[in-house]
Amino acid sequence: MTTEQRDKAFVWHPFTPDQPWRNPDYRTPVIVRGEGPYLWDEEGNRYWDGNSSIWTNVHGHRHPRLVAAIRDQLERIDHVSFLGLSHPWAAELAEKLSAITAGDRGPAYRTFFSDDGATAIEAAVKIVWQYFQQNGQPQRDLFLSLAESYHGDTVGAMSVAQSRFHRLFGPLRFPSLSIQAPACYRCSFNRAAAGSRDARQGRRGSWECLRVLEEALDRHGHRLAALLIEPKVQAAAGMWMHPDGYLRELDRLCRERGIFWIADEVFTGFGRLGRWFGCEREGVFPDLICLAKGLTGGMTPLAATLVREEIYAGFTGEKGRALLHGHSYTANPIGCAAALASLAVFEEEGVFERIARRAEALSGLSERFWQHPHVGDVRQEGLVLAVELVERRADRSPFPAAREAGFRVCERARAHGLLTRPVGDVLVLVPPFCASADDLAGMVGALEQALWEELP
Repeated sequence: MTTEQRDKAFVWHPFTPDQPWRNPDYRTPVIVRGEGPYLWDEEGNRYWDGNSSIWTNVHGHRHPRLVAAIRDQLERIDHVSFLGLSHPWAAELAEKLSAITAGDRGPAYRTFFSDDGATAIEAAVKIVWQYFQQNGQPQRDLFLSLAESYHGDTVGAMSVAQSRFHRLFGPLRFPSLSIQAPACYRCSFNRAAAGSRDARQGRRGSWECLRVLEEALDRHGHRLAALLIEPKVQAAAGMWMHPDGYLRELDRLCRERGIFWIADEVFTGFGRLGRWFGCEREGVFPDLICLAKGLTGGMTPLAATLVREEIYAGFTGEKGRALLHGHSYTANPIGCAAALASLAVFEEEGVFERIARRAEALSGLSERFWQHPHVGDVRQEGLVLAVELVERRADRSPFPAAREAGFRVCERARAHGLLTRPVGDVLVLVPPFCASADDLAGMVGALEQALWEELP
């Protein structure tokens, strides 16, 4: 039995319908090796990893610095309980995270470690909830998020989000609130001109979305536990990119009303937008920050929830005030060692300067997508490129869902050496930071060629 046959017989893949797999001619790539921005299947075919292996491998695959750190750590200790115990790698990592998040400019942060993005969100939700329950404001029982927000697939993370992926599970979720997202291309106030090369320009000086936020904060503020937001880019919504200034105004509105806000930096953190974090782009300091994915360079699972020191103070005192939440693999030493090595790579290799150069190159390359009649919008933040497909550009009409336009384009791109996955009918490129200018040109060329072949 081949690996592909075993997989089809015994494995269940996330967010992956099995209908194409029933076709005996459909071949599932079986990946056996990775190096830098490349992946190889068992037949020896090489691919560009166009989505950094679900947005995690920021430095590419098997970076020598990270591999060495993990090997060295295995010679010391594999895992140890973090309930009342500590180890040097967690303590050092927490200190570094606080320093790069705020440093001398902002507040001190405590770090609560967990496993992945959803668990980082779950921890944030429970921290905020317990804080208000034991600090005299038990009426604060609501969470507010943006329309089509996605914060993970555990029940708590689903409950504080409004993603289309979670509507089936409505009866499982606890109640929360949502407001319009500042997604300019799909703006309900129709501020962005159809076919504009920068849809976000249409909103400069027109801030209806902020008025919607302000009204929600005023109406529900006495009950709000926290507001959650993915800074600058709502990834799973379809790479919705927010206009400059929205996050800064959101911070001001929350501060004026004494409302906590949580930054979900699982996707936007660790260089993806050209800085350490998306919040850094607008100089704001959230009350809680959730990190995962790129934290370890994609090498091992590890997540962190950073919390302002004054919130942590609400849990000090007698034993009963301790945080009632934890994970078996909290602060796993191997994950912490990988994360420390990843942070060192950023500093030692001038990664942010490289990202700036590659982002500029990607911007130039992306212009070619506007030549296709079924491209409604092309948007970019840092090394995140999104190409939204529409049936008619003039009125932004989407393709029928059954057409599966985005999926089919990405499937065809595989024949041209590119592995990526769309979000609905939004084509996405999220390349590793180690990708060369030639690699970027190859990725864009493969996606463009697949687009013209599938939608001539």
